[in-house]
Amino acid sequence: MTLASYLRAAPKVELHVHLEGAIRPATMRELAARNGVTLPELSNGASDRFAYRDFEHFIQLFVAAVRSLRTVEDYERIVMEFADDLARQHVHYAEVTFSPSTHSIYGVPQETYFAGLRQGRDRARAEYGVELAWVFNLVRRWNDATRLRPLADYATSVAIEGREIGVVALGLGGAEAGAPPEPFAPWFDRALAVGLHSAPHAGELAGPESVWGAVRALGAERIGHGVRAIDDPALMAELARRRIALEVCPTSNICLGVYPTYAAHPLARLHAAGVPVTVNSDDPPLFGTTLNDEVALLAGPFGLDVAACDELLLNAVRHSFLPPESKATLLANFQAELAALKLLHLAT
Repeated sequence: MTLASYLRAAPKVELHVHLEGAIRPATMRELAARNGVTLPELSNGASDRFAYRDFEHFIQLFVAAVRSLRTVEDYERIVMEFADDLARQHVHYAEVTFSPSTHSIYGVPQETYFAGLRQGRDRARAEYGVELAWVFNLVRRWNDATRLRPLADYATSVAIEGREIGVVALGLGGAEAGAPPEPFAPWFDRALAVGLHSAPHAGELAGPESVWGAVRALGAERIGHGVRAIDDPALMAELARRRIALEVCPTSNICLGVYPTYAAHPLARLHAAGVPVTVNSDDPPLFGTTLNDEVALLAGPFGLDVAACDELLLNAVRHSFLPPESKATLLANFQAELAALKLLHLAT
């Protein structure tokens, strides 16, 4: 056996994955047909993969996924299928991003998606042994003043109410161009004041200034993507000093043109600089990947050794928003399981 087989069998935590972007293509087709939604072209004939032409088409696919969800059962189904996919990859825990204002815009009431998320989460725990928590996102694309305030108010309010169904953090997603983090500070202040965590996207398609804004204005405890921090040594040093983790999604970055190749991607350099790095899948079927595939890159194009791979796997536990006691237990379990897997896969 090999390092590749070891990493595939290793226990995992996922910190950056969008529920709407993790829907199986066959399920989206079925739900869209049932709910009267016309879909954009989804794939080039493959039943389990999407294919998109550019970032705008990617957004169309994401919105089509949202529009295909109408009932409690729809939401419960996609959560359960997602949990099944996670369990097959030895994922024990995931903090899953969800964009409530987008669902509201397309007419789904809060009680519908709350019930579906709650029921799916409970069944995922009982049937697959996978624990799910939610990061409710504010959306940058609604960045004009007339739309920003009511939608941000809505998303923040339901995030706070959603603590009862497992919401642990407020996020911020969407295209960064023309939408820096700083204007979103009032909503993050409100969320932090009641005990939610801060996990905004920043430094994906925008530069280090976006990450600085997320840290300074939004109290970011983790950064979604954050890879453009590589362009600012002072920022990397600050992230390392404050132990602010990056939720790195390599294949997503390649697909969306943030970096042209894995060889150009800064994951290994960020890790070497002492920045806490985690590896994640973002929108798995949209990018033709899985978390197992992303973890495999660590020993492939990124050339990390076993110790570094272990560090990134354990970083996902350390920088999760689990309660301290649960985090300590999961970390100890992961360390024991990794030690046992080394004897099976790596012993010479």
